[in-house]
Amino acid sequence: MAYRSALEARVAKKTTKAIVDYAMLEDGDRVMVGLSGGKDSWALLQALDVLRQRAPITFSLIAVNVDSGYKEYKHELLASTCKARGWEFLSEHTNIGETIDDILDDGATPCSLCARLRRGVLYRIATECGATKIALGHHADDFIETLLLNLFFAGSLKAMPPKLVSDDGAHVVIRPLVYVGEDEARAYAKECELPIIGCCCPACGDLGLQRQRTKRMLMDLEQEHPGVKQSMLKALSNVAPRHLLDTRLNPPGDLRRHAGLKSHATPEEAAPEVAQDSGVAQDFSPANTRLPLTLVRS
Repeated sequence: MAYRSALEARVAKKTTKAIVDYAMLEDGDRVMVGLSGGKDSWALLQALDVLRQRAPITFSLIAVNVDSGYKEYKHELLASTCKARGWEFLSEHTNIGETIDDILDDGATPCSLCARLRRGVLYRIATECGATKIALGHHADDFIETLLLNLFFAGSLKAMPPKLVSDDGAHVVIRPLVYVGEDEARAYAKECELPIIGCCCPACGDLGLQRQRTKRMLMDLEQEHPGVKQSMLKALSNVAPRHLLDTRLNPPGDLRRHAGLKSHATPEEAAPEVAQDSGVAQDFSPANTRLPLTLVRS
């Protein structure tokens, strides 16, 4: 079964690599795709459907939309598109929009709270429909932007995990588009003629939001230094804990004991640490493990 275009082949192979690298899917999985109607969730649903037809394992898909309650939201278009393409679809109508307005202070950014409320609804629906995995459409740019947002504004060095088990252990969230760029997701959704609709939130697309400002900064950096975003994504899987300031990773007592042991080591025993101690990064990222892409048949 041939891919319909070079773009589809590229998106499918990057998605496959993420699924294999992080063991996202298992035989018999029922995957619930969070479908907002944006380009990313459409691209994810389409890519997973393509892989489902080619994979050596069996898994099913159900698209679930959480309607935040805005009157202008075109959830009927999502339903009709999924029906026309043979995709199982479920829509949950909520009053999340009103809830956010009641809780949030004037001028506060609603996106984080909205995401948490929607995630809670998705967890409930996943239980009700028997889903074993919850797939979200976060792409490579989302990972990079989240890294910078936490670095600049939250004082923490973290992004988002490609695979996450919920706190109660009941749900597994996966992000198969972690290697797919935002431009690729946008082009793929357009190529597949999927109807892109907005969430109708008044804050959507607000250029004053921190994430939008970070996105513009990354766009400028990428234009000036092509490949900088790919380098930042690679950095997320190439961490050198001993070169950070977190004493939970580097307890001072352990460092002193380590130094004492090193002083008695032979040159051969000490050699493996030379590169790291000199500040040369070691690349143990999934991209360099050369795992076979077994999910897609040739």
